[in-house]
Amino acid sequence: MDVTVLLLALGVIAAMFGVVATRFGFPGFNKIAQIALALALLPVICRFHRKLYVMIKILPRDIRFLYRAITAEKEIKKHDRNNVTVPTIFMKRMKRNPQKPCFFFEDQIWTFSDVNKYSNQIANVFQKAGYVKGDAVALMMSNRPEHVAIWLGLGKLGVITALINTNLRLQSLIHCLRIAKVKSIIYMEEYSSALDEIKDSIQGIIKYKICNKSKCEDGEYDLNELISEAGTSEPIVKDPPTYRDKLVYIYTSGTTGLPKVAIILNSRYLLTIMPFKLLGMRQDDILYNPNPLYHTAGGMIGAGFAIVKGVPNVLRTKFSVSAYWTDCIKYNCTAAQYIGEMCRYLLSAPPKPEDTAHRLRLMFGNGMRPQIWNEFVKRFNIKRVSEFYGSSEGNANISNFDGRIGAVGFVPLIVPRRFHPLAIIRVNNQTYEPVRDSNGLCIRAGTNEPGMFIGLIKEGNALREFNGYLDKEESKKKIIQDVFVKGDKAFLTGDILVEDEFGYLYFKDRVGDTYRWKGENVATAEVEGVISSIAGKRASTVYGVQVPGMEGRAGMAAIVDPDSLLDFKALAEGLEKALPAYARPIFLRIVKELEMTGTFKLQKMNLQKDGFDPNKVQDKMYFLAGNKEYVEITPELYQEIISGRRKF
Repeated sequence: MDVTVLLLALGVIAAMFGVVATRFGFPGFNKIAQIALALALLPVICRFHRKLYVMIKILPRDIRFLYRAITAEKEIKKHDRNNVTVPTIFMKRMKRNPQKPCFFFEDQIWTFSDVNKYSNQIANVFQKAGYVKGDAVALMMSNRPEHVAIWLGLGKLGVITALINTNLRLQSLIHCLRIAKVKSIIYMEEYSSALDEIKDSIQGIIKYKICNKSKCEDGEYDLNELISEAGTSEPIVKDPPTYRDKLVYIYTSGTTGLPKVAIILNSRYLLTIMPFKLLGMRQDDILYNPNPLYHTAGGMIGAGFAIVKGVPNVLRTKFSVSAYWTDCIKYNCTAAQYIGEMCRYLLSAPPKPEDTAHRLRLMFGNGMRPQIWNEFVKRFNIKRVSEFYGSSEGNANISNFDGRIGAVGFVPLIVPRRFHPLAIIRVNNQTYEPVRDSNGLCIRAGTNEPGMFIGLIKEGNALREFNGYLDKEESKKKIIQDVFVKGDKAFLTGDILVEDEFGYLYFKDRVGDTYRWKGENVATAEVEGVISSIAGKRASTVYGVQVPGMEGRAGMAAIVDPDSLLDFKALAEGLEKALPAYARPIFLRIVKELEMTGTFKLQKMNLQKDGFDPNKVQDKMYFLAGNKEYVEITPELYQEIISGRRKF
């Protein structure tokens, strides 16, 4: 028997003996029993003092989380039992407070009643045109209240809206329209040229154009005209949509290829209740939402707070550094969203009085780099920054609602691991396949051990199911079986995370971004963070490039330096101190700006294709000679490298 357990048992026995002895007239024994119990507990406390400290420290956080999560789950399950949809939830809210603002946009205020009337007109237009439940319509529109009102109106019919990234052109746009099998597309006139470029490839798709400055041409329906002629009453639907029916399609950002179509059911959209509860949002909040409405952050979480929970949204056509704080002040916003590199852009702008003249009590989003977190909070006087981690299609979604710097979320430690629906599992550091034990089951990663983040799948539970993509083969790639028990399944995020002793989770790297060099895996996110710290918070993206005759890929970093102010010597010295030799970028590419996705994620695919050939790339590029000096890559040096004469 363990000595600690033995001492604890003897101490408990002594305490019990003392209580009995006191009861029968021997009070002195009670004092002896107390001392015995204290002595017995001492080694227990010494052995487990750190775990006890951690549990006590995070207990308020975990209790708060469980209360909010259970409250949210009860509300979600109620909607399941009652078979409600997003449009029916919106209708109930509109009837309670029809004149409450739903959206602020430029100098317009759209009340819940305004949004409902417009959505009914859309529903009546498309019902008259013969659209029924299960049909799909594409929507290509910039941020504005009509964007939400259109898919809400179509949703009343059970018609699915494919939310198109307005930045897409040519083959990517064709792909998105074809894969969703849309019958028609609604678009603003500024995107006419984008559709004209592909008109031969989309001949079967009906065009509904929102004409404001010009007239519609042959083959185009004027949606504004059709809306003006449509009734504002609720459509009568023979086959109404249900809780389990599709509502919208949201496309992945396509950072590693063509976008995939994530299926968003009414049940999944209603999960916005969970972040609303976890963040401690209130219905009297006003949310600043400059994020693209065609993506999850802006279109589901942001707009979802308005449609499902009644939190007015301030919309902006596109994100603007100069307008961010002035907008927050103008509309008395109490909460604001960000995604991707937005926060770094805001921090890079010159200081001004508006930086702290706002009323924000909360900012939330995903993509806040740990290197700028403290400075951002102090400069802009933000009381709390909360990070979200998740995906449009996945079930492994977490949040860091208490502002732990750098964390993307946490798991409550007071809940035993076997009851957690989320986990980090060990994977092979070369193939990223799950490492399995002798029984063929996955192995949980330990504290501070990087691994793949997964979400256990439970069919019929909106929080835990995986609806997948329209492409069934792509969906299969994201599922593993026999995770912790035979027959169970889990969603693979494709992201490497690490958990600390307090249960906080930190993003390490994305599997597609990791490259292997000198026999080691290099986490690009980690290298990008180091470069940002050394190079004055300049934007950078890191990727691996092939070098003839060399195994793996050599590290290359594209760094934004339009004014040629980068100190290469300080960068080389800083990288030498901060990173192991295999992780230091061998090549640098100096650029004026970095290509972004529509959701402010850095795009590196084209950079990777370009490589480091000075005959093909116009930007200046540099090579790490030794460990402390970057020299410019000339055609002559390039030949030395690819011929193998230059060793590194």
